[in-house]
Amino acid sequence: MKAEQIIPIFRIFDEQKAIEFYIDWLGFEIVWKHHFEDNAPVYMEIKKGNITFHLSEHHGDGTPGSRVFIWGEDIKDYHKELMDKKYKYNRPGLEKTFYNAVSFTVDDPFGNKIIFNEKFDEEKHKDLEFYSIH
Repeated sequence: MKAEQIIPIFRIFDEQKAIEFYIDWLGFEIVWKHHFEDNAPVYMEIKKGNITFHLSEHHGDGTPGSRVFIWGEDIKDYHKELMDKKYKYNRPGLEKTFYNAVSFTVDDPFGNKIIFNEKFDEEKHKDLEFYSIH
Protein backbone atom coordinates (compact mmCIF):
# COMPACT_ATOMS: atom_id res chain seq x y z
CA MET A 1 0.00 0.00 0.00
CA LYS A 2 1.17 3.51 -0.82
CA ALA A 3 -0.44 6.38 1.06
CA GLU A 4 -1.25 9.37 -1.12
CA GLN A 5 -2.24 11.72 1.69
CA ILE A 6 -2.80 11.55 5.42
CA ILE A 7 -5.49 13.86 6.81
CA PRO A 8 -5.81 14.21 10.59
CA ILE A 9 -9.27 14.96 11.97
CA PHE A 10 -9.43 17.46 14.82
CA ARG A 11 -12.47 17.63 17.07
CA ILE A 12 -13.75 21.19 17.42
CA PHE A 13 -16.66 22.66 19.37
CA ASP A 14 -17.26 26.03 17.75
CA GLU A 15 -17.09 26.70 14.02
CA GLN A 16 -16.44 30.44 14.38
CA LYS A 17 -13.67 29.93 16.95
CA ALA A 18 -12.08 27.34 14.63
CA ILE A 19 -12.19 29.81 11.72
CA GLU A 20 -10.61 32.52 13.89
CA PHE A 21 -7.77 30.17 14.84
CA TYR A 22 -7.12 28.08 11.73
CA ILE A 23 -8.08 30.52 8.96
CA ASP A 24 -7.54 34.00 10.37
CA TRP A 25 -4.43 33.26 12.47
CA LEU A 26 -2.70 30.16 11.05
CA GLY A 27 -3.50 31.12 7.45
CA PHE A 28 -5.28 27.97 6.32
CA GLU A 29 -8.07 28.19 3.76
CA ILE A 30 -11.41 26.43 3.80
CA VAL A 31 -11.62 23.88 0.98
CA TRP A 32 -15.20 22.84 1.79
CA LYS A 33 -17.72 22.77 4.64
CA HIS A 34 -20.64 20.41 5.16
CA HIS A 35 -23.69 20.44 7.44
CA PHE A 36 -26.12 17.51 7.15
CA GLU A 37 -28.95 19.95 7.83
CA ASP A 38 -29.53 23.42 9.30
CA ASN A 39 -28.24 23.73 12.85
CA ALA A 40 -26.18 20.52 12.47
CA PRO A 41 -22.50 20.24 13.39
CA VAL A 42 -19.97 21.28 10.75
CA TYR A 43 -17.42 19.01 9.08
CA MET A 44 -14.85 20.90 7.02
CA GLU A 45 -11.59 20.51 5.18
CA ILE A 46 -8.91 23.15 5.48
CA LYS A 47 -5.46 23.41 3.95
CA LYS A 48 -2.28 25.42 3.91
CA GLY A 49 0.17 24.41 1.21
CA ASN A 50 0.34 20.63 1.37
CA ILE A 51 -1.02 20.41 4.95
CA THR A 52 -4.65 19.30 5.10
CA PHE A 53 -6.84 18.89 8.19
CA HIS A 54 -10.45 17.94 8.69
CA LEU A 55 -12.25 19.78 11.49
CA SER A 56 -15.37 18.23 12.95
CA GLU A 57 -17.98 19.31 15.47
CA HIS A 58 -19.49 15.80 15.32
CA HIS A 59 -19.41 13.81 18.55
CA GLY A 60 -17.04 10.86 18.10
CA ASP A 61 -14.96 12.44 15.32
CA GLY A 62 -11.67 12.61 17.12
CA THR A 63 -10.64 13.32 20.66
CA PRO A 64 -9.92 16.80 21.99
CA GLY A 65 -6.26 17.02 22.96
CA SER A 66 -4.91 15.35 19.82
CA ARG A 67 -1.48 16.24 18.44
CA VAL A 68 -0.09 16.48 14.93
CA PHE A 69 3.66 16.62 14.29
CA ILE A 70 4.73 18.34 11.04
CA TRP A 71 8.16 18.50 9.43
CA GLY A 72 8.57 21.53 7.19
CA GLU A 73 10.78 24.35 5.99
CA ASP A 74 11.01 28.05 6.79
CA ILE A 75 9.64 27.56 10.29
CA LYS A 76 11.25 30.77 11.57
CA ASP A 77 9.47 32.80 8.86
CA TYR A 78 6.10 31.19 9.58
CA HIS A 79 6.63 31.72 13.31
CA LYS A 80 7.40 35.43 12.70
CA GLU A 81 4.29 35.74 10.51
CA LEU A 82 2.14 34.34 13.31
CA MET A 83 3.77 36.44 16.02
CA ASP A 84 3.30 39.61 13.95
CA LYS A 85 -0.47 38.99 13.95
CA LYS A 86 -0.48 39.32 17.76
CA TYR A 87 -3.17 36.68 18.25
CA LYS A 88 -4.11 37.19 21.88
CA TYR A 89 -4.71 33.51 22.71
CA ASN A 90 -1.43 32.02 21.47
CA ARG A 91 2.16 33.29 21.45
CA PRO A 92 4.37 30.23 20.90
CA GLY A 93 8.12 30.42 21.44
CA LEU A 94 10.74 28.84 19.22
CA GLU A 95 12.56 25.88 20.69
CA LYS A 96 15.66 23.93 19.70
CA THR A 97 14.63 20.39 20.46
CA PHE A 98 16.51 17.33 21.68
CA TYR A 99 15.83 15.78 18.24
CA ASN A 100 17.78 18.61 16.56
CA ALA A 101 14.93 20.69 15.20
CA VAL A 102 13.67 24.24 15.34
CA SER A 103 10.13 23.86 16.63
CA PHE A 104 7.07 25.63 17.94
CA THR A 105 3.73 24.33 19.12
CA VAL A 106 0.33 25.96 18.76
CA ASP A 107 -2.65 24.98 20.89
CA ASP A 108 -6.05 25.33 19.25
CA PRO A 109 -9.07 26.52 21.28
CA PHE A 110 -10.22 22.89 21.66
CA GLY A 111 -7.09 21.42 23.24
CA ASN A 112 -5.47 20.10 20.05
CA LYS A 113 -1.79 20.78 19.37
CA ILE A 114 0.13 21.25 16.13
CA ILE A 115 3.90 20.94 16.41
CA PHE A 116 5.75 22.62 13.53
CA ASN A 117 9.35 21.46 13.02
CA GLU A 118 12.32 22.08 10.76
CA LYS A 119 15.66 20.26 10.86
CA PHE A 120 18.14 22.48 12.70
CA ASP A 121 20.80 23.99 10.45
CA GLU A 122 23.70 25.67 12.25
CA GLU A 123 24.18 28.36 9.59
CA LYS A 124 20.53 29.02 8.76
CA HIS A 125 19.37 29.17 12.38
CA LYS A 126 22.44 30.72 14.07
CA ASP A 127 20.69 34.02 14.94
CA LEU A 128 17.49 32.58 16.37
CA GLU A 129 16.55 33.16 19.98
CA PHE A 130 15.11 30.07 21.62
CA TYR A 131 13.06 29.79 24.75
CA SER A 132 13.95 27.22 27.35
CA ILE A 133 11.41 24.88 28.94
CA HIS A 134 13.74 23.88 31.77
